[in-house]
Amino acid sequence: RYLQEYAALGTGGGIYHFRDQILSGGAEAFFVLNADVCSEFPLQEMLEFRQRHGDAHSFVILGTTANRTQALNYGCIVANTDTQEVQHYVEKPSTFVSEIINCGIYLFTPAIFQHIGEVFQRNQQELVLEESSNGWQRAEVIRLEQDVFTALAGSGKLYVYKTDGFWSQIKSAGSAIYASRLYLNQYSKSHPERLAQNKPGGPVIRGNVYIHPTASIDSTAVLGPNVSIGEGVTVGAGVRVRESIVLHGASLHDHTCVLNTIVGWDSTIGRWARVEGTPSDPNPNDPYAKIDSETLFRDGRLTPSITILGCSVTIPAEVVILNSIVLPHKELSRSYKNQIIL
Repeated sequence: RYLQEYAALGTGGGIYHFRDQILSGGAEAFFVLNADVCSEFPLQEMLEFRQRHGDAHSFVILGTTANRTQALNYGCIVANTDTQEVQHYVEKPSTFVSEIINCGIYLFTPAIFQHIGEVFQRNQQELVLEESSNGWQRAEVIRLEQDVFTALAGSGKLYVYKTDGFWSQIKSAGSAIYASRLYLNQYSKSHPERLAQNKPGGPVIRGNVYIHPTASIDSTAVLGPNVSIGEGVTVGAGVRVRESIVLHGASLHDHTCVLNTIVGWDSTIGRWARVEGTPSDPNPNDPYAKIDSETLFRDGRLTPSITILGCSVTIPAEVVILNSIVLPHKELSRSYKNQIIL
C-alpha cells in the first residue's frame, strides 16, 4: 500500500501520522527504510541482534563505518563497544563525533510511537507559546534523527547493529551506476546464476553483467564489467558497453561505445556513436569511503558526471556525447560535451 502525506511531515511525522495503518496487522515490530539507499539489507540479522540485545521494546539502527571526513555528512552514532547501546547521536555534526554512521534502516516496535508522540506534544506546546510563529510551523513535522534518536540515546532503548556489507546513498542519478555495481557484485556471490556467462555463440562477457532474457545481443558485442541490460534491449554488432545501465526497449546500433552511462527506456544510439560519462566513485584506496553528493554545477560549469539519456532519446550516428544529461524525447543532431540538453 502507498500512504501519501497530506504535507511534508518529516521522517518521523510521516510514520506517526499513519501509525494506525502501520499497526493494523498487529505487528510486533516493523522496519523503516529510507528509499535513497542501497544495501545488502541485513534485516534478518537485525532481528536476531535485537533478540540478543535490549528488551522487547528496544529499537535498532543499522550502522556502518565511514571515514572521518565524510562522517560529518551523516548521522553519527557513539555506542557502547560491548553492548552496542547508542549513547550519543548527532545528525550531521559540525565537528567529528564518530566514524559509525546511520544507514537509514531501522527496526522499530510499536513503542516508537510513544516517543514520537512525546515530541508531537512538545511541539504543540511550543507553538502555543510562540505566538510569532506566523503559522508556517507544524507540530506534526517530526524528524526521527534529530528529534527522536537524539532523545533516545543513552536511555537503554536504542541500539546499533553495525554491518560490514555494502551500503551507499543514492543522491543523484549518476550514483545508480555505483549502486548497480554493488548489487552485481553481491549477485556474483549470492546468486551467480542471475549473471551472464561467456558461452559459444554469445557476446563476450567481462566481469559482472546482467542481461534480461528478452534482450537481443549480437555475438560480437563486448559487455562489462558492471553492465545491466534491460528487457527487450537490442545490442548490435561490435558494440562495447562498460559500467552502464541500459533500460528496457533501448537500441544500441552497430559499433557504438557506451561507457559510464544510463541509457533511458526506448532510446536509440546510432552506428559508431560514442556515449561516455565520468564516474563519481568513492576513493578506491579507502575501504570506508562513501560516494560524495556532487553538486550539479561547480564554478558555473556542469560537474563532469555519468552521462544520462532520458527515455525516447535518439542519438545520431557517428557523434560523441560526453558528460551530458539529455532530457526525454530529444532527437539530437550533433555532438555535445558537458551540457544539459533540454
